[in-house]
Amino acid sequence: MSLNRVLRSLAFVVIIMAVAGGIIAQVQASGPEQDAPANLTLQVAEDGNRFIFDDGQLFPDGLPNYGSAFVTQGYVYPEGTLNGTNGVLPNGEPEFPDQVLGEWTCYGWMIGEGAHTTTGQWVISTQVYQFSDGSMLITDGFELVDFDVPLARAITGGTGTYRGATGEMVQTLHGFTEQMGVNLTVEFQFDE
Repeated sequence: MSLNRVLRSLAFVVIIMAVAGGIIAQVQASGPEQDAPANLTLQVAEDGNRFIFDDGQLFPDGLPNYGSAFVTQGYVYPEGTLNGTNGVLPNGEPEFPDQVLGEWTCYGWMIGEGAHTTTGQWVISTQVYQFSDGSMLITDGFELVDFDVPLARAITGGTGTYRGATGEMVQTLHGFTEQMGVNLTVEFQFDE
């Protein structure tokens, strides 16, 4: 093979690699995780009707004790929707259906003094935020029983708009609904 032919073949390979590299960089830069906001603040209203716990670790009054596993669900609302005690009707339906952004699912274990905890950590949990567009955010960490005291949790992943999300979520408990579901404000602070 002549030197001229080798140089042309090499130049062709270099051009193909440059074009492919540009396409890959463009796809990576426009991926869903790039569209996620730097911060996102939401509110959660738990449907206390859907709080289910195992009956193997109970206090004499029937409330869950240390080590009791649980699962619960509720509604995700925009910031400023809830007042600390609302968001879910007695039948479990959302109080503000036109403002629901998605569903919140939480599962974990009671710690501390379980449901009798009066201050500090009372739950270790995983929370899944499933949005109406199919995107998800997931956090893990402790939860406080104290009102209006922020606590950081880890953002451990997501899908769709939040694919590959990491960072910190700050959760603040404001109160309970009539069905004893929590009212939370959650602020997602995404890593850049």
